[in-house]
Amino acid sequence: MFDFNKKNDWKDVGDGIFRKILSYNSEMMMVRVRFAKGAIGTVHQHIHTQSTFVISGKFEFSIGNEKKVIEAGDTCLMPSSVLHGCKCLEEGELLDVFTPLREDFL
Repeated sequence: MFDFNKKNDWKDVGDGIFRKILSYNSEMMMVRVRFAKGAIGTVHQHIHTQSTFVISGKFEFSIGNEKKVIEAGDTCLMPSSVLHGCKCLEEGELLDVFTPLREDFL
């Protein structure tokens, strides 16, 4: 039921993006994601509902046909199967929560 940050390693997923899996079970998963300035979270979709909290930095997110710039303290929600992606405008970190868990991340 507990997950300690120092026990989890960052995974380099390429192109200036690093991911660290935090707590999860079959119903939910929490993931930290670091972005270098200019890194792109390629537009994609998945069956999971995703909520994202901006820990630091500034990001331009596209969700469906809408684009917005969000920064530290802001959140966004990506419904299941909706195209979404982001561009990191200022180096930063996101906290993503997925339901159900992203088995492809394990």
